[in-house]
Amino acid sequence: MRTYPRREVLLAIAAALTLARPALAQDRDLVLLGGWLFSSTAATRVHNPGILVRAGKFLRVGGDLSIAAPGADTIRVADSETIIPGLFDLHAHYAVDLFGKGRIDETKAYPSLFLANGVTSTFPAGEMNADSMRALRIRIDRGLEPGPRLLNSGPYFGTARPGWPRNISADSIDAEVDHWAELGVRGFKAKGITPDQLRELVRRAHLHGLTVTGHLDSGIRSSVNPRDAILMGIDRIEHFMGGDAFPADKTAYASLEVMTRFDTPEYKRTFQLYIKQHVYYDATLSAYGYYGKRDPEVFTYFTDEKRFLTPYMRGVIDARPPRQVLQQFENIYWVKRKEIKAFYDAGGADLITLGTDHPSWGEYFTPFSVHRELQSFVLSGIPASAALRFATINAARAMGLGDRLGSIGAGKWADAVIVAGDPTKDIRVARNPRVVIKAGRVYDPAALAKAVEGTIGPMTSADTVRWLGGTRGDFP
Repeated sequence: MRTYPRREVLLAIAAALTLARPALAQDRDLVLLGGWLFSSTAATRVHNPGILVRAGKFLRVGGDLSIAAPGADTIRVADSETIIPGLFDLHAHYAVDLFGKGRIDETKAYPSLFLANGVTSTFPAGEMNADSMRALRIRIDRGLEPGPRLLNSGPYFGTARPGWPRNISADSIDAEVDHWAELGVRGFKAKGITPDQLRELVRRAHLHGLTVTGHLDSGIRSSVNPRDAILMGIDRIEHFMGGDAFPADKTAYASLEVMTRFDTPEYKRTFQLYIKQHVYYDATLSAYGYYGKRDPEVFTYFTDEKRFLTPYMRGVIDARPPRQVLQQFENIYWVKRKEIKAFYDAGGADLITLGTDHPSWGEYFTPFSVHRELQSFVLSGIPASAALRFATINAARAMGLGDRLGSIGAGKWADAVIVAGDPTKDIRVARNPRVVIKAGRVYDPAALAKAVEGTIGPMTSADTVRWLGGTRGDFP
């Protein structure tokens, strides 16, 4: 067994594997010794009992590790460090809108940046160009470039998709679902959909064993209240919990921004409906803050994200006036903090997932948003250890992958992150991972980030046309 000093592991293992062979299958056993372990199956961390990774799987967590093959790599985890599962973002927009002309999916820098932030699994929750996102997933899976597990969502189902026919038939929905299922999507996202259309989408998706989530409303103007979607059998809900507190004579936005109490009979019924039907809730707390006053406890940069823009694009962004505050979303940002804590206290802890929902305008980038969302949960009064579970085991279970991902245990796929400090006490230490492991392959986050600096956006004004999208797509 080959053992490397703690600092040399990044040079001896990560540099060689990350840069020379970005995402090939694990070719040698990997042993993790020392430090602490937060497996996500418990609320506290424990001393790492020793972990053996083989063929992209946690073969043993504790027990006899002497079965490691000769030539195995060893990472020495410091006493001050903690191993956590790889993070999930279940509303991980790859979309950027750098010129206010519509969104396009950013597929050059984002895959490396997600990994560099410890995010080893992403569900885009609606793709601007589903074909290019599928091609990205194939490149990642074939080892042609580094990136997270990309759980394709395919295009939106509803008017958020350009050209969506408002009178689409059930047969056409079935054909759409069948088509994208055959192309390997892992779930669907509905937005701007009618009740009959959603009912058929859920029915057909479940035939393929795929999940459905939805950005829904209050029932106003032929929209769907999440309460009714839950009774249709939907698997997850984005943004708005819905229920009787959201009457159909006004939008969900209008109702939520003035909400002051969450101990009402209406909210209690809603909370219990989610729990009884075991439906997951993707709160996307921080998404509203980007449009608001940007709470400094969440939106103060912890790294220079703009360094990933091309020099030309950074000049354009820096020269723009500050974005105007959207007061409605500023109000919603603070209301949702109270709502999520109330749902957590009501017994919903196992049904909350992490989704960022940040289609970037060039100031902040989605791969870093997972840490803003984690901080938002904690500032809502939720323990850091619970927030980590939202981003790991809860998310994996929400995608039907809880038996393989989301926690560290024998038999699980080997996605993990090593961070300095105790993230169950201070969630902010997760922002700077020292090592990221996906399917048993070791990555140096600093090297991943460095490799894509200066790559987002056009190089010159003449190159802007390919960065102009054709639709606003999704928004929180």
